[in-house]
Amino acid sequence: MNAEYTEKARAKLNLTMDVREKTGDGYHRVVTVLQSVEFGDEVTFTPSDCPLTAKTDLPFLPTGDKNLAVRAAQLFFRETGVPELGGVIDIKKRIPVCGGLAGGSSDAAAVLRLLNRACGTGLSLPELEKLSEPLGSDVPFCIAGGTVLGEGRGEKLTRLRAVPECGVVILRPDFASSTPELFKAIDGLRVISRPDTAGMLRAIDEGSLTSVARRIFNVFEAALPRRWSEKVDEAKDLLLENGALGACMSGTGSAVYGLFPDEETANAAASRIRGFKCFATKTSPALD
Repeated sequence: MNAEYTEKARAKLNLTMDVREKTGDGYHRVVTVLQSVEFGDEVTFTPSDCPLTAKTDLPFLPTGDKNLAVRAAQLFFRETGVPELGGVIDIKKRIPVCGGLAGGSSDAAAVLRLLNRACGTGLSLPELEKLSEPLGSDVPFCIAGGTVLGEGRGEKLTRLRAVPECGVVILRPDFASSTPELFKAIDGLRVISRPDTAGMLRAIDEGSLTSVARRIFNVFEAALPRRWSEKVDEAKDLLLENGALGACMSGTGSAVYGLFPDEETANAAASRIRGFKCFATKTSPALD
């Protein structure tokens, strides 16, 4: 076995995010169009005789089995029957924590891909998606990424035609929202505006970036406390003023992104924006 294995953990955007009724298991039914981007973390596994642990460059993140990447490795060994390896999962974090960008989920997915390679188990990406379901609703998407319709709790995936490659700028307002609290808040709202999911699917199928950008929408924006929604609106306005074709919050926030015609215009916009943590990137296709 080689000394170490490395995988990129790509961030996720919600191009649309709709929350429907609760199901019998107590979870909400969601309908969301998901998109991966090139921006992400770097995950490296170095096998050793030491107990399995995680290491990150953020001291407040857990290192044991409270870390989703460690739980992903434990799940992999348990489900495949491969004898558990010890070692260090080293995560170089770039994706903002608690930003609605699936950073932890993407790290876990990267661990599953690299262990599949390291151990020679030969599982297909769909098999890894199925294996990853107990880890959370975003992890199956993060296995292969690309452009996907997510339903159920977000784990029921339908592969879509790739969105035309475009530039993306991600801004991080200075608050961290709670996913359970936002789901609770949305239960108390009379949701008036919802995403045009059918229109988004048509726009993607037609390959129209302008139509895609016009339809990005997230119902969770309406559930934010006012002090936070003002920051999200400020970030969206900044992105639009600097040339974004559309702007939206991702997931339950707090990250806000804008879609740009190409990577060059996204980089130029990012260089002008002040007052937010800012990351320029581009959309990325599904792994194969």
